[in-house]
Parts: sequence; C-alpha cells; structure tokens
Amino acid sequence: MQAEGNIRKMRSKNSIPIDYYLPLNGNEIYMNDLIGKDIQMEFIGEINCIKCGRKTSKSFAQGYCYPCFISVPETEECVLRPELCRAHEGIARDMDYATKNCLIDQVVYLSVTSGIKVGVTRGTQVPTRWIDQGALMAIELARAPNRYTAGLIEVFLKNHMQDKTNWTAMLKNAIQFDGNLIEEKKRAISVLPDTLSVYESNNDTITQLAYPVLDYPVKVKSLNFDKDTIVKGKLIGIKGQYLIFSDNTVINIRKFGGYRIKLNYSP
Repeated sequence: MQAEGNIRKMRSKNSIPIDYYLPLNGNEIYMNDLIGKDIQMEFIGEINCIKCGRKTSKSFAQGYCYPCFISVPETEECVLRPELCRAHEGIARDMDYATKNCLIDQVVYLSVTSGIKVGVTRGTQVPTRWIDQGALMAIELARAPNRYTAGLIEVFLKNHMQDKTNWTAMLKNAIQFDGNLIEEKKRAISVLPDTLSVYESNNDTITQLAYPVLDYPVKVKSLNFDKDTIVKGKLIGIKGQYLIFSDNTVINIRKFGGYRIKLNYSP
C-alpha cells in the first residue's frame, strides 16, 4: 500500500504498549501494525510550512518556514526556555495563544529517559510530552500557575540534575538510573527556595511508559531526509518520535515536519 502527504509529528495514545499514528494529509497510519514489516519512506523534494502551508526550501524548528519561525507563538523563545516567558506581564507574540498555553498550569516534572532529568510542560500535555521524549517513567514535581514560574523552578534544578536527554542512550534503552522517583522528587523539592517549593505537586503517581519495540539497537545511526531521500528497512520499534529499523538506523519523524513523503508498506 502507498500513502502520500506532509509529515506531522506522530500522535500517540498511552496504552500498553503506546499506540502511534502517523498523520499524512488528513489520514492517519497506525504505525504499530507496521512493526516487524518492511517499509519505505521517500522524500519527494517538497516542504510545506506546518503553520501557513507555503512551500519552503528549508524547514525551521521542526516544520516552519522562516517568516513563521520568527513570528508565530509556537516558536517563541519560551518554548525552549520557559524562564524567558513574559506572558504574565502581558508581553507575547500572541496574547490569546499565551493565555491558552502559557498562563495555565505548567508541570515541572522528573522523567527517566537516558537518566533522570527535569523538564517543563503544560498540564494538558501530560503524558504526551513524556512519550515524545521517550521517557520510561515520570512524576510531577511541581505545578506552577504560569510558564515563567515553572521555568524558574527548572533553571534552579538544572544546577542539581540534567535537563537534556542523551537521545542515543534513550534509543538503545541504556538507562542510567536505578533510584526511586519519589525520593528524587523529595530531594529536588528540598533544594528549592521557599518561594518555589510552595508549588510542590501533591501528585506522587509514577507514570510508567512502554514502547512498541521488538529489539533495541546496539549502535545508532541517525537518518536525515535532506541526505537520505529514501529511508527503508524493517521497522522494529518506535520510541519517542523515532522510528527504529533492524539495521540500527533511526529517523526522528518530528524533526521533518512539513516534508512531503511517499510511504510504502504492506498492510
């Protein structure tokens, strides 16, 4: 069978294992059904901005044309650095967007990806954010009333733990953590100043996540549609937003938002 369309990040559903759906121009391919089968994805040389739809020769921030990259709220600097958010002061590229996304509950969390890390996401993005980063487990650390405050907590804790994922270790399932997330949460809260520890979450639930992976790669080689216009092989797993193939190659689907591909697969 063949499907064609512009890539968007895979939609996930938290089940055991996680269900993945690849959107291609209004249709969704249930990717779990393709695990264990040969697939081929061909980039046909067209990139459309995921915001405005215009053709672009280069994609920015996982799918935007340059004019959108420098103007739309989805790419504002506080997306990557919450502590720079100014929506609580009435300053944003789009205050309507900021009201719905920055001035709502923000979750500061601890997750285990390659090791333990701290991160920030909107309350409405739990557990999607954890799935997208390939976390095996996660716990809420704090609930802040806006993105700026959550960013302050994250910045403070960066002095005590990582805030980045070693993506190759994550894909190899080479996890360097054998502790207890509740104890790590207590330790993190204990180092926060009183002005920030007041936002401690009373939710101590540890969310466990399982991915549809038949086998993890020993080595990891990342593929890139800008260099590898045809990506093919036996799909043996999906973790985060990565497709994992039997020859140890992987491709980050989210990175190529807006790229138009042809997908060939057996039903």
